[in-house]
Amino acid sequence: MLIEILDETGRFRRRERLARTLRRVAAVVPLPRPLGGAEPEMTVVLVDDAAIAARNRADRGVDGPTDVLAYPLQEPDDVGFPRIPHLGDVVISLDTARRQARSRGRPAWHEVALLASHGLLHLAGHDHRSAAEWAPFEAVQALAEAEAAAVDRAHHANRILRAAS
Repeated sequence: MLIEILDETGRFRRRERLARTLRRVAAVVPLPRPLGGAEPEMTVVLVDDAAIAARNRADRGVDGPTDVLAYPLQEPDDVGFPRIPHLGDVVISLDTARRQARSRGRPAWHEVALLASHGLLHLAGHDHRSAAEWAPFEAVQALAEAEAAAVDRAHHANRILRAAS
């Protein structure tokens, strides 16, 4: 999966770790295959609370910031339309993600990875309008947390090995 990360805040320092985690999560999420077998793509846009609040109001009619918004380029009922490589965009508020991470006792970038994985499921056509529909979201978020921790461990091990060389 191709993942582009755009940081509109200039504050996110874990782009490569986020991309590695999302690629690991995407490897187990059933994604629509684009026309011609191209590799699926997604964009993660990192913004502040003010930017996501403006999008939340304009696009959903909801006042105030939220943690994540997903903008799929195709809907599940787009029958007969060719699948394109770009699945869509996931917009995440770093401000909200940091607050949530602090309250949950985890690194902020892990929270961003969970939110991006949540958004990926939306891009793949899932929704959570009922309690039963939450199960895949809970599973992918647990997977994202495990993968983010594994990426941190690998990064730490690489630093130790480089220092020992």
